Amino acid sequence: MLETDGLLRFLGLVVVICPLVTTIALGLPSLLGRPISEATTSRLVRLTTVGGLLASILVLALMLMLGTRHVSVPLGNWVEIPSLFHFSVKFTFDRLSVPLVILSFLLSGTIGAFASRYLHREPGFNRFFVLYAIFVMGMVTTSLAGTIETLFMGWELVGLSSALLVAFFHERPAPARNGLWVWIVYRVSDVGLLLAAVALHHLKSGGDFDQLLGRGDWPSASATVTSSQALVVGLLLLVAAAGKSALVPFSGWLPRAMEGPTPSSAVFYGALSVHLGTFLLLRFGPLIERSTVLCALIVTLGLMTALFAYLAGSVQTDVKSALSFASLLQVGIIVAEIGLGFRYVALVHLLGHACLRALQFLRAPSLLHDYHTLENAIGEHLPHAGTPWLGIRRHRAWLYRFALERGYLDSLLLNAVVMPFTRIFHTLDGLERRWTDFLSGGASRESNPIMPQFGTIEELA
Repeated sequence: MLETDGLLRFLGLVVVICPLVTTIALGLPSLLGRPISEATTSRLVRLTTVGGLLASILVLALMLMLGTRHVSVPLGNWVEIPSLFHFSVKFTFDRLSVPLVILSFLLSGTIGAFASRYLHREPGFNRFFVLYAIFVMGMVTTSLAGTIETLFMGWELVGLSSALLVAFFHERPAPARNGLWVWIVYRVSDVGLLLAAVALHHLKSGGDFDQLLGRGDWPSASATVTSSQALVVGLLLLVAAAGKSALVPFSGWLPRAMEGPTPSSAVFYGALSVHLGTFLLLRFGPLIERSTVLCALIVTLGLMTALFAYLAGSVQTDVKSALSFASLLQVGIIVAEIGLGFRYVALVHLLGHACLRALQFLRAPSLLHDYHTLENAIGEHLPHAGTPWLGIRRHRAWLYRFALERGYLDSLLLNAVVMPFTRIFHTLDGLERRWTDFLSGGASRESNPIMPQFGTIEELA
């Protein structure tokens, strides 16, 4: 039995080390200004992805044969302040993390093989795969996290790589603006998760999920917190999940993310990254079920997101935006399933939907090419799909405008959140300049624009 436990822990370390090796092997030569060749990059990505996938499948097979439902791989406390705080790194293999990490390796390997040909001789080939490696490492870390500190570390890696890949074609202004918008929304999401981590540390003096969520196996564990504590922490987690999974009111960043290359759209915003918020809610399911009010809020938010995605997706004119809203519709339904307590249903829905959307996004460029070829061949005889809204253009023009403007969510966030902060910063800047003028006895230089390379705040929206 001890030998089997040692083998499981060894395979668990292999699962974690494989994406780390990819990141170091691709990142260090790039930092030194000597990136490795395309062929070597492709072979390295293929080798480490297959290695991690096989190791995770072996972990699953051994757990099924032995009847084990929970395996922990602790790596100790990295930072410790006695009686106050400790930052511990721990990886957990259970019925939630193992399927998701297998899915991450499977889809990332598929996208990696596709991208090695799709981006052949692209000037940013090496940059794409460095960010791709960081993303895979972040997904694996988040999926297997056994403490909230470990989860936050992977969460940040996913957010950083995703935002940078939205701005991949940075020589054009639109990708840079949209990448910045995605990064800002992710920052709001990160604040929610960080505050939740602080609250959980305050409640339980630690961030270990075995202590926070009970020692039972997922999903049958029972959290040892009161309903009011679960509501407060759950609302913070819901903000984090909403930002990462583009739930209302943060849904505006998802179509903006389509500015990135097709491979990143497929694996990040169609398959894995957009489901990370739902994974967070699944992981904290035992805590969420302690509050009926919180469950009702999650169901409501999920259904609102699904309805919004249906309306906005119905008026999209390009295939990637239409697919992004189709993904968001399913994500909203998954969130509602989590709120209703159907965790296994939500997990199976997540896995199947991620595979479907990844393949659809990869097929999107070829679909457009095939459609144009077919249109050229048969001309006006090609049927065009009508609006599915049963005459909505004539009788409900306001609803059509609402969908076309994507619910005015970006404008709402800009006017209600961004602009007030901007005015406060301008006021503080003016007070500072008046103070420096008084001290220096002369006029100080004007402050630099907030974002000169991206234009004004209004242009960003």
